[in-house]
Amino acid sequence: MVMDEVVRFPRRTAISGGKWRFVGHGGAPFAGRRLRSPAFKPFGLELKFSIEKLLPLTFLFGMSRCRNLVASPYVPARLFKAQPQRRFLRSEIKMHVSIPHHFNQIPLPPPATKLVPFTPATATATSISYPHRRLASTTATVTSTTILKPPSTEPISTPLPTDSIATSFWDYQMLFLSQRSETLHPIPLPISDGSIPSDFPVGTYYLAGPGIFSDDHGSTIHPLDGHGYLRAFEFRDAGAVRYSARYVETDAKKEEREEETGEWRFTHRGPFSMLKGGKRVGNTKVMKNVANTAVVRWGGKLLCLWEGGQPYQIDGRTLQTISPIALIPDGDQVGCRRWPKLPEVGFDLAAALLRPVLHGVFKMPQKRLLSHYKIDEKLNRLLILSCNAEDMLLPRSNFTFYEFDSNYELKQKKEFTICDHLMIHDWAFTDNHYILIGNRIKLDLQGSMLAVSGLSPMISALSVNPSQSKTPIYLLPRSGSSVQKLRDWKVPIEAPSQLWISHVANAFEENDDEDSGGGVRIRVHASACSYQWFNFQKMFGYNWRNRRLDPSFMNKSKGNETLLPHLVKISIHLDASGECRSCTIANSSSKWSWPADFPAINGAFAGQRNKFMYAGTASGTRRFLPHFPFDSVVKINCFDGTVSSWCAGRRMFIGEPIFIPKVGAVEEDDGYILTVEYAVSKLRCYLVILDAKRIGRANALVARLDVPKHLYFPLGFHGFWDDFTHI
Repeated sequence: MVMDEVVRFPRRTAISGGKWRFVGHGGAPFAGRRLRSPAFKPFGLELKFSIEKLLPLTFLFGMSRCRNLVASPYVPARLFKAQPQRRFLRSEIKMHVSIPHHFNQIPLPPPATKLVPFTPATATATSISYPHRRLASTTATVTSTTILKPPSTEPISTPLPTDSIATSFWDYQMLFLSQRSETLHPIPLPISDGSIPSDFPVGTYYLAGPGIFSDDHGSTIHPLDGHGYLRAFEFRDAGAVRYSARYVETDAKKEEREEETGEWRFTHRGPFSMLKGGKRVGNTKVMKNVANTAVVRWGGKLLCLWEGGQPYQIDGRTLQTISPIALIPDGDQVGCRRWPKLPEVGFDLAAALLRPVLHGVFKMPQKRLLSHYKIDEKLNRLLILSCNAEDMLLPRSNFTFYEFDSNYELKQKKEFTICDHLMIHDWAFTDNHYILIGNRIKLDLQGSMLAVSGLSPMISALSVNPSQSKTPIYLLPRSGSSVQKLRDWKVPIEAPSQLWISHVANAFEENDDEDSGGGVRIRVHASACSYQWFNFQKMFGYNWRNRRLDPSFMNKSKGNETLLPHLVKISIHLDASGECRSCTIANSSSKWSWPADFPAINGAFAGQRNKFMYAGTASGTRRFLPHFPFDSVVKINCFDGTVSSWCAGRRMFIGEPIFIPKVGAVEEDDGYILTVEYAVSKLRCYLVILDAKRIGRANALVARLDVPKHLYFPLGFHGFWDDFTHI
């Protein structure tokens, strides 16, 4: 099938630096290569252009004018830095598009995986045909479970005109647009919908995440390696909201950005990326602390955290970086309190040989601080967790828990050595336990050789270890309860299924009465995925070989949804002697098993029994992006399993939801949900306020605040609400 289409650009089009870009109705610059051939093949379509002077790629969506917003670095176009416009012209392009017969089944590049349409339950799934080459497909055997659609949405029988492979691919790329602009002063935000309620508290919502993904010398990096870009939404009296955004001035950022010219040149490899314009072989700059993962304000200090280094302290008013802060001593190593056994002597010797190499050559801190922290509201303590640098390479894990009061006085420190090769990203606590749900990993020898030689990302030295069919759960003693004194914490509780835990919402424990034997029941709410799906090198669909994002990795075909992250509850029953009587894993609600992540609760119930949980999820109404990015917030009643949800709308995505208690709140869900809404088709960001009690109803949306278009920012990771309680 061949069709002709005339695309007109009635607005201004700018010429700059020998390359072409479309500025449109105030549009964002979109980079293109020099025109060398009339044939061009993006995303599986063969396009032949008849053009005089211009080759923009903006026929897919409207763009907006912004001098510092650059095009997505994951598309087949060179990064283009905004420059002054030289002259303008009007252009008309006649486009001959050669489309294979099965248009809706054409995969997008990179063609390593399939971006398949999601079909409703009443439809019949069809196969995918590749127009240029055939790839060997891989199938995984999974236990089939009933997948329920979100109760507030209806499956679409026919796709919308915008619900195609092309728009789905580009919408995904628009979530990862680099933003180089910073605010010198806070900017008032207009309210486009609703109003700020009178019982909304005064405070600041901080959001951490990456800001830039591509430099000016051809290098493109993984989203997890992007430099930290801290965003702040300050809620003041009388409903006024001000917005600020700045890069965290880490040591890596100071080295990679030229202050005078504003030019970026990536020199650090980072754990997940490969450099094109920088040094590859022999580059030992692996630990690129970008402070982009989480943010917390405690004891009057605002801290930006990263998975593997010390946090950076930020001025909460100006967002200017103060300095890195050493919460834990770098040389504070785990010591042996007893005579070691023979196998442990070998581990000690290997660790002693690895530490000088990791710390001296690769500049890894001897203590690796995890980015996820916990706040015990009952004791008014900040809880953080660290492990040793060599733990990534040895089948032994050393964990140290620290508890600080609001003056950063260390109130408790506990060390544990576990004879298992684990990777922990998030964890939980109760009154008497620290809870680690072990994600088993192993050393990949071939990947290690390639990583050390600079031929692959450093993370390729590790891979998941699915050799065991169960999930280890370690209940580590936090306080001296009677059950803990009888139980050997070194022996894990083996959960009956194999799950990779990504984020933990909450955990709590309750004692049985004397008539029931005096045991303990522990409940954990978390998000988990399958070992068969999780891949260190492909998170967010990133392909380090061609440095592009493939959304098909995050969106599985019908029948494989259980591989993706979803909400689970883990129930453990210990008897009075500390023996495990039962351990079960089930969906958080029997009425909800749709893929979801970023679970959140009312922070006042951390470590305590909670009734409600909130998370990001997808409505499932997009055929080619049915599971991720998320476009909905789901609310689950953990007592009776009832579910309600709110959906942002067509071609709208959301980030992590966070719960904010109302002024004078009485019930657990007396509060609001904050989340960022990404209108990718318009390149706009909105801060959305939802009434937590009314989620699932038509009036759940309370207010929507507009972020200026020239400050459109990429997808954030984790946020924190500061109501000045922990000063």
